[in-house]
Amino acid sequence: MTSSSATSRTVHTASHWGSYDVEVADGRIAQIRPFAKDTSPSPLIQSMADVAYAPNRVASPMVRAGWLKDRTKSDRSRRGVDPFVAVSWDEAIALVADELARVKRDHGNASIFGGSYGWASAGRFHHARTQLQRLLDAYGGCTRQVQNYSYGAGMTLLLHIVGSLDAVDGPLTTYDSIVGNTELLVLFGGMPLKNVQIESGGIGNHATETWLRRIKDAGIKVVMISPIREDLPDFCDVEWLRARPNTDAAIMLGLAHTLLAEKLHDQTFLDRYTVGFERFRAYLTGEADGVAKDAQWAAQISGLNAETIRTLARTMARKRTMIAPSWSVQRCDHGEQPFWMAIVLAAMLGQVGLPGGGFGFGYGSTAAMGYPRRTMPVPRLRPSPAATSSYIPVARLSDMLMHPGEPYDFNGERRHYPDIRLIYWAGGNPFHHHQDLNRLLEAWRRPETIVVHETWWTSTARFADIVLPTATTLERNDIGACSRDRFILAMQKAIDPVGEAKSDFDILTQLSDRLGVREAFTEGRDEMGWLQHIYARAKQGAAEHGVELPTFEAFWREGHVEIAAPDAPFDMLGAFRADPAANPLKTPSGKIEIFSERIASFGYDDCPGHPAWLEPVEWLGSPIAENYPLHMISNQPRTRLHSQLDGGRVSKASKINGREPMWINPADAEKRGIVHHDVVRVFNLRGSCLAGAVITDKIRPGVIMLSTGAWYDPLEPGRIGTLDRHGNANVLTIDKGSSKLAQATIAQSCLVEVERYLGELPPITVDAPPRIVERSR
Repeated sequence: MTSSSATSRTVHTASHWGSYDVEVADGRIAQIRPFAKDTSPSPLIQSMADVAYAPNRVASPMVRAGWLKDRTKSDRSRRGVDPFVAVSWDEAIALVADELARVKRDHGNASIFGGSYGWASAGRFHHARTQLQRLLDAYGGCTRQVQNYSYGAGMTLLLHIVGSLDAVDGPLTTYDSIVGNTELLVLFGGMPLKNVQIESGGIGNHATETWLRRIKDAGIKVVMISPIREDLPDFCDVEWLRARPNTDAAIMLGLAHTLLAEKLHDQTFLDRYTVGFERFRAYLTGEADGVAKDAQWAAQISGLNAETIRTLARTMARKRTMIAPSWSVQRCDHGEQPFWMAIVLAAMLGQVGLPGGGFGFGYGSTAAMGYPRRTMPVPRLRPSPAATSSYIPVARLSDMLMHPGEPYDFNGERRHYPDIRLIYWAGGNPFHHHQDLNRLLEAWRRPETIVVHETWWTSTARFADIVLPTATTLERNDIGACSRDRFILAMQKAIDPVGEAKSDFDILTQLSDRLGVREAFTEGRDEMGWLQHIYARAKQGAAEHGVELPTFEAFWREGHVEIAAPDAPFDMLGAFRADPAANPLKTPSGKIEIFSERIASFGYDDCPGHPAWLEPVEWLGSPIAENYPLHMISNQPRTRLHSQLDGGRVSKASKINGREPMWINPADAEKRGIVHHDVVRVFNLRGSCLAGAVITDKIRPGVIMLSTGAWYDPLEPGRIGTLDRHGNANVLTIDKGSSKLAQATIAQSCLVEVERYLGELPPITVDAPPRIVERSR
């Protein structure tokens, strides 16, 4: 849908937080309107114009002055401190090409790190990491990252236990099946509406609120186990169980013990569809270690009442029950255990594969989880085959940089960290995503050169050597699509790139020409040629699934394609339940693995062969709580996507004296003399930051909530351990793997203390560019 007049035109586009129409007048964004078919549009789209014209955009290619003066002897501790120098595109491309050639020649391709983790653009063609890795693979390869920060522990575990990622990535049992069949919905971590504003690849219609209202109207009982009431909308009738964070696995064990002790479990299902229950049973009853994991035991760990746990177990056995942990419950130390235990609990109930029963991970974690949708491919740029075998788990970034050549365990392998000499990052912000930023800052000094594609002066850009300015989604053409959503979305260019910005594809095309791999990278196509190509491939795949898509020209003209909903609800593992012999799982046994011989064979002390309660490194029951008695939850914010749009009006309106808001219970606030909207210092042994206090009884005593994504703004840039003045939660979180199995993030295992900040408030500086100087003669 593109319309125009002499001075204005309207284009259709999309983003991770929704689809919308953009009115452009005299080459500038004049108005943004939500997509007409979106029943609950996100307010985040109103920040798009703010960030497009933000004063902290990178205006031209930039090089750190110290690196430019003498790259071989540059003081790497000056990253984040040195001013920058503007250079031409030709010189910038030459500098990057020369560095890639040098590192490849002297150290090999595995010494080039092209991980570039991040959500980047919703567009399926201008997906920065895919574009970068295609270029680097054409040049001989690089070290990559595997897994993700969202559900890394779960995605590694589930391939062993149920043989696929469907349970965490979809398709899940759909909402229409839940509304029609579920009697009891048990949420570990909740289904917050703030999370369902976003969807990787874009979203045409935000329908989760509608489905939650239908769940309420259907009279489905909802029990939510979470320290935060906001994890379910206020309009939902819910029994809120305020458990200690990180104790979900213990609570599930207490539920399982009650089912077993009162003979409420389904032994017939366990015998036919699972393996290993007897090994797990010995642990559950205490036969194996002398400790019965009963409701009283679980109550002492979780802070819940033992009878509450027993009553819930009995209700789960009596009703058609869906067990729905959020992605967040596995982002903790030993995060594999709550996901594994949820599967065991569902198997003991015997409802896996039944309409509206069983389990599913991530309802409410992003927008389209659980939406009814036909199975069919979507347009996307296919990643290139990896040209090297070098990779790391995504959350082991600092370990890799600090310990080149050293061994580590991962998913049954003994691997070694590569020796990284050059980081090439595009489409992400590790100074948001990664844990323990002071440790990352130390690790970030190890590589010889850091190249970043960035639109704004994020901390990742400020701590780089070469910064190449990239265009926003409003400044290029693309296609938005998500395998869980029913819409394919045209992302039509609204404005010309601001300053000297270019798309990642245009930058890498220019670089591929310099490196002599242009044909391999572009395959002879320009931007629109690629969009037509990936759409045509999706159109063919859709036809094979009985869905006829319009021509590309008709799609682009209309601005979207809406795919009809399926005729019947979908129930995950329904085919497996109907005939496990004909539809075996891709596990060694073909069944659900309550005890995994494969995992047990790894011999990991932090991830045994069956689910278990393993005490987290930090939680409210650990000795460190004497000095740091508050458990910090660093969740997805309501005002942006991770760190994206932090400079927009929606995010800025939520700040308190320019700082990220922090929720605290009234009892905890009173104990510390904190009043509403005080600026406070949040601290532990790893770091400290400022935040604005929000006093509310919607959070459990002993817990605070400081959402992620406030741009890192150190008081003394470049100095390790300095105060972050803006409220970045990751100066506080732990950089440790969940276990030797998954090595995933444990961001939600974090204890802190809070105090009123009595000093003069330092100004926020991330809204302005760093110092830029003329080139030295």
